[in-house]
Amino acid sequence: MSGEDDGKRFSELVMPHLGDAYALAHWLTGRDTDAEDVVQEACLRAFRALAGFSGGNSRAWTLTIVRHTAYSWLAKNRRQTVVAVDDLEAVERAQPLHGSDAATRPTPETELIAKADAERLTAAIATLPLQFRETLVLRDIQGLDYREIAEVTAVPIGTVMSRLARARRRLIDSIRADET
Repeated sequence: MSGEDDGKRFSELVMPHLGDAYALAHWLTGRDTDAEDVVQEACLRAFRALAGFSGGNSRAWTLTIVRHTAYSWLAKNRRQTVVAVDDLEAVERAQPLHGSDAATRPTPETELIAKADAERLTAAIATLPLQFRETLVLRDIQGLDYREIAEVTAVPIGTVMSRLARARRRLIDSIRADET
């Protein structure tokens, strides 16, 4: 395959998904500049791996590369915190979260409230453990189906469903806690 063919194939397979790639990288790293670094490295990896793409869902393929790149980047650039626990559910319930209420009228005041609520929801999502945050973002923000998420994250569909349910439950609990 010639360099020109590679460029064309890259443009068809990867470029349409750069927005989603950046969004996933940002959710995983938490910072604009880090997400940009991850996406740039992921694009290089995708370009080198073009010959290995045998067809199928190019979006899931691209996001898988972004996910792996983000984890590699995080392992290299961020100190890991290890917590040994007997009951992960108890640890999750003990972590503080913030929720969101939707404003219904488009007035300047409600728009300001909606922005603040969106910021609290974003902050709440950011506090989720990485595996839950990643699953929630891929499903509820990126719109991938369970099968695609399982493919991207390399876990069984049942695990995807469990992680998504747990992530949503934590967000709902947080919203309820904020209302009281």
